[in-house]
Formats: sequence, structure tokens, C-alpha cells
Amino acid sequence: MQPPSTTSQLLALVLLVLPGLTYQFLRERWRGPVAAEAQLGERMLRALTASVVLNGVYAVIAGPALVRAWRRAERSGLGALAAESPRAVGGWALLLFVVVPAAAAAAVSYRERRRAHSVYRPVPTAWDYAFGPHSDSGPRFIRARLKDGTWVGGWYGTRSYASGHPQEADLYLQASYLMGADGSFGSKVEHTGGIYLRMADVDVVEMVKVPEQRTVRGRDDSTAGGGTDAVGTGLPG
Repeated sequence: MQPPSTTSQLLALVLLVLPGLTYQFLRERWRGPVAAEAQLGERMLRALTASVVLNGVYAVIAGPALVRAWRRAERSGLGALAAESPRAVGGWALLLFVVVPAAAAAAVSYRERRRAHSVYRPVPTAWDYAFGPHSDSGPRFIRARLKDGTWVGGWYGTRSYASGHPQEADLYLQASYLMGADGSFGSKVEHTGGIYLRMADVDVVEMVKVPEQRTVRGRDDSTAGGGTDAVGTGLPG
């Protein structure tokens, strides 16, 4: 198979492929990824198949009109045709390459979501769900067990930070606490400047919500919520 040698052939190739690419992109966004389409080659094959189907539908519904428009563009040049009828060219381009593929992707995605046993969310990882903008947990205590069995913990507040996808997961806690061998919180580390955790070194991370959040002069109070948490290990009082 030879590559396109003229501008018209290149444009024809782009126009034949573009509807399927639009369909595949929007379908993945609305329905979510599936295991059967994990490889780029499989996704491209599905996009090409969608282009064949959509172009076939276009040919059945408006074949003669599309052929006349294409021959006119070849005679006068696409630039001249666009300059002569910019609204018509733009309208047809939006309809054939955006509106119709988007409608097809929406219909297929809706049908597949109705039949699915799980709900797709556009959050890439559980880590992003817990610490990203979708999280509504607010400030809380965090404790983590390192791979050598050591517990570390601190306060996650407004001056803390968690990385997001696609970066490697890590966490900065703005205040560090002494931890017991059983994971219980001790006293706040004096003059703490925070603690950095690399999730590659961690086995377990637990988020511990305090019963009531207090603030002091608009800043996080990392000593809020004394008492005992749900699993019986003490929170700092």
C-alpha cells in the first residue's frame, strides 16, 4: 500500500478516518476503558471500523450530494470552496466529523452503561479518588505502615499535598506525630515541618477522620478531635 501522493488523496484519507477517531475518543471518555481495548492497535482498529460504518451511512443517505461536493472541491480547490461557502463547508464538517460520530458514541456508551454491572468514574486511580478534587474527606489524620513494619503518621490539612496521576504516588503531611508500635498516635513532633511519604515504601495507608474539626485563626488545628478512633487506637488529644 502506497502512501498518499497528492493533497487530495491525503485529505481523502483524513476525512475517511476522522469520523471513527472522533467516535472512539468520545466513546472511551464516556464509557471508560475496557480490557478488550487496552492495546493501541485494537483501539485504532475499532476506530477504523467505526469510520467504515459511518462513511457507509453517509454514502447511503447523502452519497450523490457528497460526490458532487467532492468533485467541485477537486476542480476549484478546497481553499476556494471554503472561501466561497465557508458556512456550508463548516456546517458539513461539524455534522459529518463531530455531531454524527458524537451522537453514535453517546448512544453506544449509554447502552453499554445500562447493561454494565459496575459504574465507570473518570478518576484514574483510587489514590486520586481519596486525595484528589473528587474527595470530600477534608483534613484528617493519616497513618501508614512501612514495608519494614514501622508506623508513621501525621496531619493532612490545607498545607499538605498528595501527588496525582500520572505521577508516582507520594504524600506530604504538614505535621508529623510520634507513633506507637501498634499504629496509635502519640504526641506531635516538636518543631515539626511535616513528613514526606513515598508510597512505594508503604504497605498500608489509613485515613482517620476526627469527630469534630476545629480551626485556629483560619489554619488547620492538627491537635483536633481527641479520644479514640474506630479501631481502638488513640488519636492525639
